[in-house]
Amino acid sequence: MTTVRRLPSACLTALIACLMAWAFLPSGAGAATEIRPARQILRGPDLRTATVTPSARAEASASSFCTALRGDLRQGARAGGLLVIDAETDRVLCRQAAAKRRILASNMKLFTTATALGRLGPKHRFETSVWRAGKVDRNGVLRGNLYLVGGGDPLLTSPIFGQRVLGNVYSNIYGLVGPVTSAGIRRVTGRVYADASIFDSLRGVADSGFATSPYIGPLSGLSFNLGYTTSSATSFSSSPEKLAGLKLMKALEASGVQITGDVAEGELPATGARRRLGSIESPTLDKIANATNVFSINFLAETLMKGLGASFRERGTTAAGAGVVEGFAKQNGSGVQAADGSGLTRSNRASPAEVAGLLDAMRENRGASSFVDSLAVAGTEGTLADRMKGTAAAGRCRAKTGTISGVSALSGYCFSTSGKTIVFSILMNGVSSFDAARANQDEMAALIARR
Repeated sequence: MTTVRRLPSACLTALIACLMAWAFLPSGAGAATEIRPARQILRGPDLRTATVTPSARAEASASSFCTALRGDLRQGARAGGLLVIDAETDRVLCRQAAAKRRILASNMKLFTTATALGRLGPKHRFETSVWRAGKVDRNGVLRGNLYLVGGGDPLLTSPIFGQRVLGNVYSNIYGLVGPVTSAGIRRVTGRVYADASIFDSLRGVADSGFATSPYIGPLSGLSFNLGYTTSSATSFSSSPEKLAGLKLMKALEASGVQITGDVAEGELPATGARRRLGSIESPTLDKIANATNVFSINFLAETLMKGLGASFRERGTTAAGAGVVEGFAKQNGSGVQAADGSGLTRSNRASPAEVAGLLDAMRENRGASSFVDSLAVAGTEGTLADRMKGTAAAGRCRAKTGTISGVSALSGYCFSTSGKTIVFSILMNGVSSFDAARANQDEMAALIARR
C-alpha cells in the first residue's frame, strides 16, 4: 500500500482523520492511495505466532494491567475514560469513568458504519438511474428530457477520478450512456436534468453551519467525484449533481446523441410519459464501510448517514439518519448522541461503555465480519499505518481513531497473544498534545494485545 505522508503540523493535527489527510491529497502526495478491503484478521494461529518487540510497559503483570492502563489514560488527557472487556466471557478487564459520555470525534463513524451494515446489509448497493420524460418517435427523437436520478451513491465518479483517487473502488457514471443509446434515442429536444432529491439540499453538517466543509465536501443525493470539480481533487463544486449531469451529457454527445438544452437541476416528474432506461450500482456497502473507517473519510460517513435517513425515515437528512443510528445503538444494548455521521460535530457523544457495547454487539450481527474488517490494522494501513509498529498490537489490533481539537480516541478489537478477543474503547477529551495522547493509546493497545 502506498505510504501517505502526514499533513504539516501547522495544518492542525486535529485534521489527521479527515479526508484530506489520507485519501485525497493532491497528485504526488498520496492521491493514488489504494482504498481496498483490509485483510481479515480474526483469531488464528498466524496471530499467536507473530514476532513482536514488547516495550517495558507491555511486560506489565496481570495484577498491574489496569493500573498501567489508567496511568496511560491520565498521561494522555485531562479528561478520559476507558473500558476493556474480554469478549468471550464478558468479563470487564479494566474500566475508568466508563459510563461518562465524551466527545467521540471520528469514533462516531463506528456507529454510522455499524448501523449501515446492520440495517442495509454488507452487500447493499446504491443505485443511480437514467430516465426519459417524453416520447421517442420513429426517428429516435426524444421530445422531452432526460433525468439523471441520484440514489445516494457516494462513489459515483468518472473513471479517471476513480482510478486516481479511489483505487478503482467506484461507480462509473459513463455506464449510463449505454441504456440511453440502447433505447434508440438519437436526439433530445429538451435537456438533461440532475435529480438529487433523495437527500435534502444541505451541503454540510452542524460543525460547518450545514454549509460545505473543507473536511467533507458538498453533500448531495447525486454526488460526483466526492464533490470535487476535477480529478485533481483540489477544489469543490458548488453543484455536484449538475456537474454529474454535465459529464453524462458530454458523454452522450460523444456517443452521437444530440441534446438541445443545457443541464439543469430538477426532480423527475411523478407522472406522465416517463420511463426508466437503466441504472448503475455502487460498490457493495462492505467496501464503502471499509474505506470510511480505514481512511476515516468524512464524506462517505456523512453520505451514509443521509442514506440511512432516506432508507428508513423517508427523509434523506442528517437528522433523520442520526435517529436511525441512535435507534440501532439502543437495539444493540448501546447508546449514542448522534449529530452527524463523521464525528466532526462536537455534540456527537457516547461513553466508553456504549462504544464497547456496540463493538461487542456487532460481533453477533449479520455485518460482523465486514464491520471488523472495516477497521484499520495497527501498524499496517490507513490511519494506523504508522502506529504501534513493533509492538504486540501490530497486526493484532483493529481500531478506529478519532481526532478533533482537544479530542483523541481509539476503540476496537485486539486478538491477543493468548487467543482472546478483547474489545476496548479509549476516549480522551481535554487533550493538549496529540502526540502524547496517541503514544499513550499505543502503549495501552500493546498492553491489551498481550493480555
